[in-house]
Amino acid sequence: MTQNIPKLTPEMLIPRLGDSIVQKGLISEDDLRKALAYQEEQMYKGEHYLLGQALMDLKMLDQATLDQVITEQILQLRSALQASNRNLEQRVKERTADLNEALQRLSELNQMKANFVASISHELRTPLTHLKGYLELLIAESLGSISDEQRRALQVSQRAAIKLESIIEDLIMFSLASRGEMSMKLDHVDLGAIITQAARSALNKAEVRGVQVYAVVPENIPLVQADAEKIGWVVNQLLDNGIKFTPSGGTVVVTLKEEGQHLVQISVTDTGIGIPHSRLKEIFEPFHQLDASSTRHYGGTGLGLSLVRQIVEAHGSLMDVQSVEGKGTTLKFPLMVAND
Repeated sequence: MTQNIPKLTPEMLIPRLGDSIVQKGLISEDDLRKALAYQEEQMYKGEHYLLGQALMDLKMLDQATLDQVITEQILQLRSALQASNRNLEQRVKERTADLNEALQRLSELNQMKANFVASISHELRTPLTHLKGYLELLIAESLGSISDEQRRALQVSQRAAIKLESIIEDLIMFSLASRGEMSMKLDHVDLGAIITQAARSALNKAEVRGVQVYAVVPENIPLVQADAEKIGWVVNQLLDNGIKFTPSGGTVVVTLKEEGQHLVQISVTDTGIGIPHSRLKEIFEPFHQLDASSTRHYGGTGLGLSLVRQIVEAHGSLMDVQSVEGKGTTLKFPLMVAND
C-alpha cells in the first residue's frame, strides 16, 4: 500500500501561525476559528491540509501576504535560535569554568590531605619507636625482672605496637603515592620465593581464623621485572585481605602462572564473603569500606587495596577482580618477564 507523504512547505516550520496572523491584525479571531474548522473538515476527508491553505481558500489571505508572514516568523525563529545558542555557549563556558575551579579545589584538598597524612604519620613514628624499644627492654627483663602475667601484658602491648607501626607505614606509603612520589626499585625478581615466603608468614593468622592457606608455585617460573619489596607487600596484603574476609573452614590460595612468553600472573583466591558486582570498583577507594559495620567487624583502615592498586599500576599492570557474593573473590595481576 502506497503511503501519502505530505509535501514539505515553510509553514510546517511555524508554530501557532494563526495566532501570529491575528496579532498582526490581518484576520480576526472569528476568521481564525472558521479557518481552523475548515482545515479540520478537510483533514477529516483524509487530506493533508495546512492552515495557510485554508485561509487562502476562504479568501481571508492571499499567497503574498501568507508568504510574508511565514518569512517574518522564520527570521524571528532563526534569531531566537541564534540567541539561544549564544546563551547556551555562555552557560557552557561558565559551567566549564566552575567545574575546572571545583577540580582545582579538589586537587588542592587531596594534596592537603596527603600532606596532612604524611606529617601526622611521621610524627607518630618517633614516639612509637620509643614505645617499641622500651617494650622490648621490659620483655627481655633488661630493666628488671617481671612476672609471667606482666610478660603476657607486655607482649599484648608489643603486638599492638607492631600493628600500629604497620598502619603508620601504610599511611606514609599512601601519602607518597598520592603525591606521585612513590619510588620504584626495579630488578629481576623471583616471584616464587616471594609467594612462598608470604604464604608462610600468613599461616599463623590463618590458623587463628581457622582458614587454610596454600601457595601454588610451578617450577621454572621466569624472573620478572619488579620492585621485590613492594610486590612482596602487595602479596602479603592480598593474603591478609583474603584471610580476613574468609570464614572459618575456608581457604585462600595464592598462585603463580605463566601467561604466554612475556607475563607471569599472580592471583589470590579466597572462599570468603565475596563482593556485590555493582560495588567491585569501591574496594579500591582509600579509607573506604563497603559497609560501615565491616570496619568494626573486620577491622582495617580501608587503605590496603587502594595501595595495592597503585603499586600494581606503578609496575605498568592492572588489577583484575572477579567475585561472587557469598562464594569468594579472586584478585590477580600480571607482571612482565625480565629481559636477560
